[in-house]
Amino acid sequence: SQLSAVMFKWQARTLSFTPEPGMQVMAYGHISVYERGGRYQFYAAQLQPAGVGELALAFEQLKNRLESEGLFAPERKRPLPPYPRTIGVVTSPTGAAIRDIIDVLQRRAPGLQIILCPARVQGPGAADEIARAIADLNRSPGVDILIVGRGGGSQEDLWPFNEEIVARAIYRSEKPVI
Repeated sequence: SQLSAVMFKWQARTLSFTPEPGMQVMAYGHISVYERGGRYQFYAAQLQPAGVGELALAFEQLKNRLESEGLFAPERKRPLPPYPRTIGVVTSPTGAAIRDIIDVLQRRAPGLQIILCPARVQGPGAADEIARAIADLNRSPGVDILIVGRGGGSQEDLWPFNEEIVARAIYRSEKPVI
């Protein structure tokens, strides 16, 4: 037997991955009668990839798309300056990451100037703030290199660093980014 399924465009826009032909998914919704044909039809409200996490699949799809556009091409990587004088840091001003970065830099290169461009590093809007901070530091004269980072966390907590807007900001950066 066969059961038709449909997902409306406005619901499909909320998916973080792109369904592909032959992909196995777990679909959530309801069954109703499609009146025109007098047949039962499944109305999907939510889809999740079967076997692999939704975030992992979304990340792979984004990575493949950006790679095909040349964002990760080796010739795009900028060489690190051997003796930078000023380092721009994009991270939360209140997290442990900034304290660790400052501690390591002061031990290894005393006298190095550090410019913090604060940004939220998790939660809604974090990716936009990270991308904006990268652009801001690129406009700062004298900054030799950028560090974009945060402490540990779950995959969901770290997700803003995987978003397209951050990848494109790094790609556009004229300064090397760690």
